[in-house]
Amino acid sequence: MNGTVNYKYAFFSTLVICGVLVVGSRSAPPQEKPRTPADGHDIHVLAPHKMDGKIMGPYHHYCKPVSSDVLECLIYESTEPNALLKQVEYFVAKNVSRSNVSLETWNKFYHDHAVEIATGRVQVLDRSPEEAKKIAETAAQTDGIIFHLWLPDNGKAPNGTVGHPQSVGHKEMTAKEYGAK
Repeated sequence: MNGTVNYKYAFFSTLVICGVLVVGSRSAPPQEKPRTPADGHDIHVLAPHKMDGKIMGPYHHYCKPVSSDVLECLIYESTEPNALLKQVEYFVAKNVSRSNVSLETWNKFYHDHAVEIATGRVQVLDRSPEEAKKIAETAAQTDGIIFHLWLPDNGKAPNGTVGHPQSVGHKEMTAKEYGAK
């Protein structure tokens, strides 16, 4: 009989401990996932690019502001979850890019987003028309620089070469125009 009492006591104790663990795990607040630099790229823009005289895309840009002067975009050829990151673009406030980059460098690598948007080739997706207009107005105050990371474009592996596509409507500026903006 003594063995039966010990067995019942052990069984009852195990039941109580399991109950406490279940109740305790339900009442614990869920752990928040730590934020990472990849979070927040939720401004979705669609636009073609031009590289080596060839129009490419349109590309899906997933963008986020990283400071008051810089917006960064991760650029893919499709919206598929396993799409490769092909390009990165920085939207840099014009007063920052033009005071820190020579005209020669700007004409070679940068483009004016106001000019690009005016071509009608840029679409802000997944936002209301009012939000899309506000995003486009903000982008028009920036210059863009694109880094194409996966070359050759359809290669099975990148070869380490970095290309610099332009907006399709890119116009080089004169020294007078560059200094005036």
